[in-house]
Amino acid sequence: MSDVTYEVTDGAAWLTIDRPEARNALSRAVREGLFDGVHRFNADDTAKVLVLTGSGEKAFCAGGDLKEMNDVALRVPPPDFLPQLGRNIDVPKPTIAAVNGIAYGGGFLLAQQCDLVVAAEHARFAVSEVRIGRGSPWAAPLSWLVPPRVAMKILLTGDPIGAAEAQGHGLVNDVVPAAELRGHTQRLAERIAANAPLSVLAAKRTVYLSASHTRAEAYERAEEIWEPVYLSQDAQEGPLSFREKRAPVWQGA
Repeated sequence: MSDVTYEVTDGAAWLTIDRPEARNALSRAVREGLFDGVHRFNADDTAKVLVLTGSGEKAFCAGGDLKEMNDVALRVPPPDFLPQLGRNIDVPKPTIAAVNGIAYGGGFLLAQQCDLVVAAEHARFAVSEVRIGRGSPWAAPLSWLVPPRVAMKILLTGDPIGAAEAQGHGLVNDVVPAAELRGHTQRLAERIAANAPLSVLAAKRTVYLSASHTRAEAYERAEEIWEPVYLSQDAQEGPLSFREKRAPVWQGA
């Protein structure tokens, strides 16, 4: 059995870490499976949204496999140690983390780097590296996602925060009962997948502009990003379908 599975349901590609006996920890097999799964999603025209989750009810991902790290005496992880969406692997299409339990260390990393986060009510989040003497350079964008003092507390204490608190800080979009996590996330993915594909891709790029550009530069880049969308066939199809009172038929062109 693979430690990572991939399945597509109505436009949503579910990439699942399937190692519940180890709290879905990031073994080498899991890391390689995640890379393969993300590459597969990028190339899969039937998949419009990636959903990353873990199997079982206890853990989304507990982080690095500490036993394996000890066995190999891992020191500084290489840049390609595991997929960091938007950093060492480009993912133009939207991504959602469906957090079904604890998301600690590398599990926090995976959730943080998805575009949207849906969490079960019992989910917990922590950057726990300070408690085991490891590092979290990947947490550099955290103070862009949450207020700096919140990021500081998360990083300095290693204390877990619950799903409701994470939502209050803006780290999580939706919190739902565990039994509703998959259905809620699937419906969210389907709403995104039903939209004009070029507009969705451009919208994702636009959101991240302010993280690396001044306000004036962000406006200029946004104009460049959206011009091809305005000039596309889909930009004409939207108003036409509204006028004809029918569902739009997107071409992605």
